[in-house]
Amino acid sequence: QKYGYYHCKDCNIRWESAYVWCVQGTNKVYFRQFCRTCQKSYNPYHVEDITCQSCKQTRCTCPVKMRHVDPKRPHRQDLCGRCKGKRLSCDSTFSFKYII
Repeated sequence: QKYGYYHCKDCNIRWESAYVWCVQGTNKVYFRQFCRTCQKSYNPYHVEDITCQSCKQTRCTCPVKMRHVDPKRPHRQDLCGRCKGKRLSCDSTFSFKYII
C-alpha cells in the first residue's frame, strides 16, 4: 500500500489517496481510482511510500504522528477500483494506519 497523487485531465481535479495498491517492491499500480466528477478511472501520476512525516520512517514509534492524511476520514469506496461494488472496503480489511 502506498500514497498516490492523481489528476483528472478532463475536470482538472487533483486528489491524493493513501489507498494505492502496488506490486510489492515496485510502484506498479494494481487498481485505478475514479474521478468524483466524471467517473473516469486513473492511475496516480506519482506514488510514494507512506511514511511518518516526523521521522521519515515507514514504521515508527513516534508519540505524535504528523500526517498529510486524515485517518478518520472515510474511505470513498465508490471511487476506489479495489473495493468498488464489494461488501468490504479497503479501510476495513487493511489500512495505512497499521503500517505507520
